[in-house]
Amino acid sequence: MTTTYPGIDELKAQAKRLRQAMNDRRTALTHSAALEMIARQYGARDWNTLAALAAKPNAAAKTPLFVGAHIRGRYLNQPFTGEVLALSALPGGELHRITIHFDEAVDVVTFESFSAFRRRVSAQIDADGVSPRKTSNGVPHLVLDL
Repeated sequence: MTTTYPGIDELKAQAKRLRQAMNDRRTALTHSAALEMIARQYGARDWNTLAALAAKPNAAAKTPLFVGAHIRGRYLNQPFTGEVLALSALPGGELHRITIHFDEAVDVVTFESFSAFRRRVSAQIDADGVSPRKTSNGVPHLVLDL
């Protein structure tokens, strides 16, 4: 999975919100320190590195995946929209671990006699946003619309 980043304007807005939140808690934080913290959240060495990565044009027209991104897809073949809470590369680089908080609970049971709702799931996904794990009928557990 190629890591994609939000645009520089969005990254700066994140830093501004972080700075405001810290200042509201009476912890002074400069704008440059907030930018450095945002860079570290995205795994970059510093703000200049992140800004350079974010400025690169994305070759693919996929929806960028990052913590805080609003995404949609299918979980256990049920449609969902939600927010990415966590995203990390797994050893080997082929798969990523993602945690999603659904906007509305998803019923993961197909039987009519009962239901089981989920609001948050963690799964592994490949570069196309598809889980390698499948249900008994061969449908991937998680498929993201990228």
